[in-house]
Amino acid sequence: MTVIENVAVPESLLKQVRELSEKEGITVDQFVSSAIAEKASAWTTIEYLKERARRGSREKFLQALSKVPKVEPDEDDKID
Repeated sequence: MTVIENVAVPESLLKQVRELSEKEGITVDQFVSSAIAEKASAWTTIEYLKERARRGSREKFLQALSKVPKVEPDEDDKID
């Protein structure tokens, strides 16, 4: 594991992280590692979706949509 040194964090944010870490029963290190992992995952997902969108085709979308049966939704699926 690599230790990151000299990361500047506003005192108000550090206070919030300490409080949340204590509430969750984890260390600040665990909280920060988890937060970094979540952010990296989100950015990776965004890039993946952008790439999929570039390969997409409105024509193919409409073609697939045309195969959906034109029926009323089940009662549980209706929006009031």
